[in-house]
Amino acid sequence: MHSFLRAIGFSKLNNRRQVEALIHKVVEQATNKCKYSFKDNTAVAELSFEFAEGIGLTVRGEYDENDQFHVEHYYPYFHGQNVSTREEVYISKRVDTDAYTGMCDDYRLGVSLIFYLQNAIDYLSIKEKTDSMGLRSITLAGLAQEGKILLPVEKTERQIDSNKADMKYRNQLIAEAKKGNQEAIDSLTIDDIDMYAMVSKRIKKEDIYSIVETSFIPYGSESDNYTVLGTIIEWREVSNEETKEMLYLMQLECNGLTFEVCINKEDLFGEPQVGRRFRGTIWMQGMVDFIA
Repeated sequence: MHSFLRAIGFSKLNNRRQVEALIHKVVEQATNKCKYSFKDNTAVAELSFEFAEGIGLTVRGEYDENDQFHVEHYYPYFHGQNVSTREEVYISKRVDTDAYTGMCDDYRLGVSLIFYLQNAIDYLSIKEKTDSMGLRSITLAGLAQEGKILLPVEKTERQIDSNKADMKYRNQLIAEAKKGNQEAIDSLTIDDIDMYAMVSKRIKKEDIYSIVETSFIPYGSESDNYTVLGTIIEWREVSNEETKEMLYLMQLECNGLTFEVCINKEDLFGEPQVGRRFRGTIWMQGMVDFIA
């Protein structure tokens, strides 16, 4: 049973028979079908069923010579609505399933961003035709099993503008450091030392979440899982049409990166509001707008 099914409103599933019935419904009543036939006459397909706008279950598998669909695996999905980044992406196949992950280096995060590729059929169809492909954008979205709402850090307009300028300058330094600029490397090293000294001094009297406003940290052994702390820009409440469970959809700003998160209302401690912060562990997914 997939760990993040409850994130899209299926918290009551507790045995394999119920999951198989759900998969059967998706295959028989799919609201969206993506299929691609390779030159060797094999055909891969993704059958999806939406239980709320942009939220649903995808079943991936193959069609045989008799046009019978054979299930390989399934996953819950949440499609974001806003472009998150336009950095170059590298796509690789997972070793355990017939699925793909994307990886890109976004200077705002400080780590390589790895996400589960939602539109793998688009990637396979373009790759079959050419090895040279580009992208227009990447739209990221995350599913969360649990989370908490935290109060915002109080700041003046001047402090907000100063932080934006500092972040922009730091991103420029990181870009130069990646090119081998020694001055940029030295400057980043000094900044990190100063930041460590500042945090060590303030942590004696302040809570860590009053010092660290947002964070984006890899979590566990899964490469596409992250612990995030982000500011809520927008939020809305939707219902899973199958189970009637309520879901929160939140657009977050985290280290300058914007993405959306879906979580079951029962799994969120606190009430989301614009300006407050969300803290939780998410499974990051992404839709890549490829250019052939």
